[in-house]
Amino acid sequence: MTLKRMDNVGIVVESLDTAISFFNELGMKLEGRTTIEGEWAGRVTGLSHQQVEIAMMVTPDGHSRLEISRFLTPLAVADHRNAPVNALGYLRVMFTVDDIEETLARLGTHGAQLVGEVVQYENSYRLCYIRGPEGLLIGLAEQLGHS
Repeated sequence: MTLKRMDNVGIVVESLDTAISFFNELGMKLEGRTTIEGEWAGRVTGLSHQQVEIAMMVTPDGHSRLEISRFLTPLAVADHRNAPVNALGYLRVMFTVDDIEETLARLGTHGAQLVGEVVQYENSYRLCYIRGPEGLLIGLAEQLGHS
C-alpha cells in the first residue's frame, strides 16, 4: 500500500485571523503561520506568481490538520461560501466534540450559526452542521455512550 496518511484539508478564507480564532475556539492549536511565494509554489498549484499566507492548525490528538490559506495574489476567483450541503465538490470538515451544546455556545460567540438542527443518529451520535467564519460549512459530532 502506498498511502500512509491524510496530511491536511485546505480551506481558503479572506480573513486568516478570524479563521484562526474560530478554529482555536473549537480546540485546534496554531502549529505555524507563514507566507508562501515563489516560482516553485506556482509550479505546484498552477498559479504563477502566487503569494499566499497560510496557517496550519492541528487537532488536540496531533493527527489531523487544517491548512488555512489567504491568497494575496492572485485573488480568489470563486466563492462557495453559501453553497448548500448538496453542492458538488468538497463539502465540509467534520469534528468530533465532547459536548455539542457547549461547543455551539462557544462558537456562537465567533459568529457560528446552526444550519439545521442538532439531531441524534440512533444511539451513536448527536450531529449538526454549522456555518463558521466566512460561511465555512463545519460538521460537529458528539459520540454517545463514551467519555
